[in-house]
Amino acid sequence: MSSPKSSARQVALQALYQWQVTGQNLEELQKQFEGDPEYGKFHKNFFIGLLTGVVDKISDLDTVISEFTSRDLEKIDPIEKAVLRLGSYELLFKPEVPYRVAINESVKLAKRFGSSKSHTFVNSVLDKIAKKSRAVEISANIKKAK
Repeated sequence: MSSPKSSARQVALQALYQWQVTGQNLEELQKQFEGDPEYGKFHKNFFIGLLTGVVDKISDLDTVISEFTSRDLEKIDPIEKAVLRLGSYELLFKPEVPYRVAINESVKLAKRFGSSKSHTFVNSVLDKIAKKSRAVEISANIKKAK
């Protein structure tokens, strides 16, 4: 069983995917996912923060993602795009989430919901974003490991 925050990421991914595909109103989506007993126990405030945060910062996230992939954003699979947006948001705007956690959680989501190669693509892009945005944290972890 996954943690309430991991579950919140999964629900946020599904809501983001639906938002990307349908353009549905964010508040409606939020209520739909929060009220659905199928999703079980998840950290609702974390879910709301991820969903609204990604949508609020979408242009910043897409700019950073585009910087680290040779694919046009429009050509990236919608699930991969949602996972990258979610992971990038945590790397860029949630410093309390360790970079390894942000990447690992995103890779798990890509493995579960994406195509067979999605997780390697997601890992590669998020690793590059982390090296740029979390250089101090990465450097501290390397020194600690020695």
